[in-house]
Amino acid sequence: MKATNRKLKEEELHQVEARYQAAFRCSPDPITISTLQEGRYIEVNDSFVQLSGYQPSEVIGRTAFELNLWVNASDRTNLLQQLQNQGSIRNQEIRFRKKSGELILVQVAAEVIELDGIPCLLAISRDITERKQTEELLHLSAQRDRLLAKTLMRIRQSLNLDEILQNTVTEVRQFLQADRVFIALNDSRDLFKMIAESVDPQYPSVLSWKKKDQTILQELRTKFLTQQVRVVEDITQIAVSPQLAALYEQFQTKASLAVPIMLGKELFGALIANSCAKPRHWQEIEINLLQQLSQQLAIAIQQAQLYQKLAQLNNNLERQVEERTAQLQQKMQEVQEINRVKDVLLHAVSHDLRTTVMGNLMVLKNLLKTQKLAINEEDAGTRGCSDAGNMNKTISVSPCLSFCASSSSISIPSSIIDRMIQGNDRQLRMIDSLLEIHLTEVEGITLNQEIIKFNTFIREVTKNIEPMLRQNQSQLKTLVARNLPLVAADPVKLHKIFVNLFTYIIQSNPPGLDLQLTAKAEADMIRCSIKFNGTQMSKQECDRLFELYVQDPQARFSTGIGLKMYLSRQIIKAHGGEIGVESHRQRGVVFWFTLPMTNLTT
Repeated sequence: MKATNRKLKEEELHQVEARYQAAFRCSPDPITISTLQEGRYIEVNDSFVQLSGYQPSEVIGRTAFELNLWVNASDRTNLLQQLQNQGSIRNQEIRFRKKSGELILVQVAAEVIELDGIPCLLAISRDITERKQTEELLHLSAQRDRLLAKTLMRIRQSLNLDEILQNTVTEVRQFLQADRVFIALNDSRDLFKMIAESVDPQYPSVLSWKKKDQTILQELRTKFLTQQVRVVEDITQIAVSPQLAALYEQFQTKASLAVPIMLGKELFGALIANSCAKPRHWQEIEINLLQQLSQQLAIAIQQAQLYQKLAQLNNNLERQVEERTAQLQQKMQEVQEINRVKDVLLHAVSHDLRTTVMGNLMVLKNLLKTQKLAINEEDAGTRGCSDAGNMNKTISVSPCLSFCASSSSISIPSSIIDRMIQGNDRQLRMIDSLLEIHLTEVEGITLNQEIIKFNTFIREVTKNIEPMLRQNQSQLKTLVARNLPLVAADPVKLHKIFVNLFTYIIQSNPPGLDLQLTAKAEADMIRCSIKFNGTQMSKQECDRLFELYVQDPQARFSTGIGLKMYLSRQIIKAHGGEIGVESHRQRGVVFWFTLPMTNLTT
């Protein structure tokens, strides 16, 4: 019975061992069994052979140190220390060297087991080199994208080119972990000028380099123009001119990555990274970063150049504005002087010329009055003589006024005196209009507004102008809507506007006019119109009638009435209305003006 049980246990143990051997051999992960004390390999599976490149015969019985598998010898010591403290290891990352010399990163899990009473180390490894490289590449891509975004934002937000370039080389050197990153620009003197640099302090700076050798400059320029990207991983492995080799030696350059900064076909400069400690393999992501940055830097440089041109244009414009301002100030002083002279002239007109004209009018009117009295006395004497002497003779008295001077006398017909009076009246009215215009320009128009009924006001106006119309043999028809809204207006100045308009119409047209005066409410305004069948007006005359301008000597109306038309427009505008004239061949001529209504009711 006991023999049977022992045999069964041996068979079970044999089956377990067989399953273990199958799992050991078929595992996709490298598995090794080594002595804990020396690290001498006892067993390795096929996956380990494929990963390390060593055959089992080359591994069994030898240690990892003898095979030079450990990149860092201290890693095994740390591994054993963790096993002693924790009893097992999970996901420990360790660098190994393959038979080919390639370095790989593996993730190790290990436990201590006993084989035939000997402590051994069971280790399972997994190659994570590719995964780590992918993770690192993703991390670098994210860093690159952040750097590009930051540079683009800086270019958009700042016009300080020096600051943009300096920040760029600093951040690129940090990203690349390079020894030197700098930017050289192709300046106006056909030279390369180093304007921004970030460099490890133990290596020389290129900012002080000012080589004027046209041969080497042309060589550098040709290389930048013919190569989109210049990648040099080991300076000693490329053919260059002695001058360029000396330049590399001067600045201890072992490897170089250079990208031209171009806009179109124009070479602005270059963005260059150097490795000074040793040769270097430049990754694709690093090359791509410099290419994209060079495009952004080209935009920044062009933007700065445009800004400089704009600043220069702005300075020129400011200088021109200052010159124009000085000229305008001079003109203003001249205008002020002209206005001062005008004020003096108007003062002289108001106090001297107006006084003289009024004096002439008084003299002429007194003379005319005296002449009429003398004629009346002569008429009375003639009638008396005729009654007394029954005389049938009639004495003719000429309507003249005689002036005696010493022994001579001058006779002036009364018609001439009438014309002189009319002329002086016109001059006085014109002087008054000039003074009124000047006063309105200096002080503005003062309105003494009242609430008036427009119907009643129109009746008073037509009554006052009736003598003027009758003398001109003209007929006026009034068509005023009933119950017109109230108007807030200065009745004196509004009456003056009607007089001015009718005066212009009568003076500018032949006698016998048919006039029609209408007034009606339109929206929130009252529109008043004077229509007549007079002489047609040109468009220029209509446009300029209410303007203040020098009167054409051939015009149909006098300068005095022209000034009154200008004053009429000023008064209407002060009321908040408009005034104008329209001329139609079929409908005749129409003068019109508007006045705003009030919110009050009659």
